[in-house]
Amino acid sequence: MSRGAWYTGVLSAGAVCFIALAALPVQVGAHCDTLDGPVVREAKAALDKGDVTPLLKWVKQDNEEEVRAAFKKTISVRARGSEAKDLADRYFLETLVRIHRAGEGAPYTGLKPAGVQDPAVVSADKALENGSPDELIAMIVKEAREGMRTRFTRALDRKKHAGESVEAGREFVESYVELIHYVERLSHDASHGAAPHGEPDVKGEEGHHQH
Repeated sequence: MSRGAWYTGVLSAGAVCFIALAALPVQVGAHCDTLDGPVVREAKAALDKGDVTPLLKWVKQDNEEEVRAAFKKTISVRARGSEAKDLADRYFLETLVRIHRAGEGAPYTGLKPAGVQDPAVVSADKALENGSPDELIAMIVKEAREGMRTRFTRALDRKKHAGESVEAGREFVESYVELIHYVERLSHDASHGAAPHGEPDVKGEEGHHQH
């Protein structure tokens, strides 16, 4: 298949829908380790109810006892007053998120403030709550289309002037490489199965265009 045909295929609505999150810049870690992320929200509710069970799904089985022990200790300390409660809660939230992140194979650098989640992540959570992916798909499709069109337009414009000078040629090559890498990432995510959360897609590195 020619590169032109491949590029046209990637632009199809079905492919753009499927590539989803690859279209947006990803803030690694800016989700489960935020104060308004799902792990912390559920942990706060569990502490108020005194039931650790709903939190165990966020950690690997090997870490379950560590979470149970931290939860039990936190519940005990909470009873000593508001200041102790705040300190104990923070200790537990840090512990739970750290263990969760380790299970993903991701580093833990502390709890992040609320409001720093990527819009795509927020939209994905909202879609799961509402039971419909329509708004999420529409947002991702829009971002993917705009990102691809911007890169294509820039490369096409610079291609017209690439022969005018060495510098102009280099500017074209730079925009060309950016475009090709962008569509390759999108095409790759559309045609490969996703790797488990937190694990690199080793197979996906094969066959990528090299520059």
